[in-house]
Amino acid sequence: MRCRRRLLDVLRRHIALGLCFACAVPAGWAQQQSIAPEKAHAPYFLRPYLATDVPPIRLANSVRMRDLIRAGKLYLTAQDAVALALENNIDVEIARYNPLIDEWQLERAQAGGALPGVPSASSQVGSVSSGQGVAGSQAAAGINTGGQNGSNGARANATISQIGPVTPTLDAVIQDTSVFSHVSAPQVDPVQSLVPNLISNSRTYNFSVNQGFLTGGSATVTYHESYLNENTPTDILNPSVAPYLQFSIQHNFLSGFGVGVNSRTISVARNNLKSADVTFKGQLIGIVVNALNLYYGLAADYEDLKAKQSALVVAQQFYQNNKKQVELGTMAPLDVTTAQAQVASTQQDLVISQTTLQQQEVQLKNVLSRTGLADPLWREVQIIPIDRIVVPEKDNLPPLKELVARALASRTDIALEKVNLANSEVSTLGTKSGVLPLLEGLATLRQAGVAGPTNPIGIVPADTYFIGGMRNALGQVFRRDFPTENAGAFFSATLRNQTAQADYAIDQFQLRQSQLQNQKDLNQIVVDVSNGAIELQQARVRYEAAVKNRVLEEQLLDAEQKRFSLGASTTFNVVTQQRDLATAQSNEVAALVSYSNARVALDQVIGATLDENHISVQEALSGRLARQSVVPASLPSQP
Repeated sequence: MRCRRRLLDVLRRHIALGLCFACAVPAGWAQQQSIAPEKAHAPYFLRPYLATDVPPIRLANSVRMRDLIRAGKLYLTAQDAVALALENNIDVEIARYNPLIDEWQLERAQAGGALPGVPSASSQVGSVSSGQGVAGSQAAAGINTGGQNGSNGARANATISQIGPVTPTLDAVIQDTSVFSHVSAPQVDPVQSLVPNLISNSRTYNFSVNQGFLTGGSATVTYHESYLNENTPTDILNPSVAPYLQFSIQHNFLSGFGVGVNSRTISVARNNLKSADVTFKGQLIGIVVNALNLYYGLAADYEDLKAKQSALVVAQQFYQNNKKQVELGTMAPLDVTTAQAQVASTQQDLVISQTTLQQQEVQLKNVLSRTGLADPLWREVQIIPIDRIVVPEKDNLPPLKELVARALASRTDIALEKVNLANSEVSTLGTKSGVLPLLEGLATLRQAGVAGPTNPIGIVPADTYFIGGMRNALGQVFRRDFPTENAGAFFSATLRNQTAQADYAIDQFQLRQSQLQNQKDLNQIVVDVSNGAIELQQARVRYEAAVKNRVLEEQLLDAEQKRFSLGASTTFNVVTQQRDLATAQSNEVAALVSYSNARVALDQVIGATLDENHISVQEALSGRLARQSVVPASLPSQP
């Protein structure tokens, strides 16, 4: 008995676990994670050298979709359609990365220009300070000893090509080069070394810190240390150490001078970051407009489908009645053929309406889902729109002046044009500064030292000041016993200066074009708003006329059927009236869609789309809207 009870308990646990997995949220509808990158969690000095973790793309749909599906049908309101589009549409998801890119573009701009080239370690193999040892003394005398001294290797920095002055590197750059070498140099004329094979063991340490300034200059602090041990008896100090500390500064005073010139890239990136929400808002408006038009188009297709089904019922009933009349001998068979042709024509119209609805549904599904029709469940779901297009009695539009003022204040394209104009004006600072010649001031302050023990087989120095180790050499450096000071200027000017003049003129002309284009767009807003309001009024008039025409055609068909039943009309007249009624119903649906599109377009023209649909840019940016979606208790009837 006890074993049986334990078996039942185990069975219950397995069943409960299975139900939990069965009722769990499908992986495709999992809660979406953030796309914001995360910087590495590490000590401050290591963090800049660890790559930022960028989350993978999100291909899962939001759970809102699951909440609205009942028995294979998605019951959807217009607001739910907008919410699904903002949460799941791939175009919106692509747009969410743009503000993040703008943030990193600003960080990239704040680093300044390109980093300087780094000398390769191989170029410093065997390098010693001037005057140190045999090779150093020969180099100081201007003698090129070939492979004995590698300090003549190429060290050119990176070459930058851009219009206008290049912004200095604003991030401090630390460079350190440590080289250990063993060099054997045969001496063709061993007068100085007194050995046929000069063997040199050297260690070179070179450490520098460079910092650029927005004013147009840079400063560099360099510490260099060279250790040399040779097998020659002629070195007075062997082994020897020769450190030096150097501070150098350079600054532009004409071209490339000033904070405004060198911070222009930062200013542009900062403006772009400030306008990121505006850019995203403009993209949202396009998505919302598309979703609303598709949704109300689908709702209208259902209305058209109902009208076509009703027309088919009427045509079939008329055909059956005529068929009975022929059987009774009170009607010619030709009348039955005419009624039968009308049934076939109405069935064709019904099939066209059904396929049009299916195509509209496919387009809407593609907008509302990231997976599109690749998901079998989503492919088989039927969308049932709950909201219908409602034409109010009056539009109650404010005066045109107020609509234009709202458009000027809310239109994202106008706001972005202002940002682009500001960016263009900032960018012209670079080409204007580039017209000036290059005048660069240079200054260097250097303190050097040298020390080492006496060569055991060499000549004893007369001055024992240099005898000692690194401590003595550094003392010489910081006491400034052997200072070196340099100052100078570099001037460069291009005769005729055509390139810089042309670059500046082109920038100015393009700026003037942008200013004129902006004014043209401002003028066009008045036209667009006026046309939008007129289009809405015309759509209302067309819809009201279509409704009256449909009512009239219904009355005419009813009257024609009554006359036909009394023998005062013909089958042809009744069929013709049925066709007229079907056309009037289709025209009414088309006029209804035209009014809905005109209403949505007017909201878009005045920049009120998001406000009218209660959409927050920050909510849409996060990918999750706070509004709740609930299927109504009374579901709409289906055609």
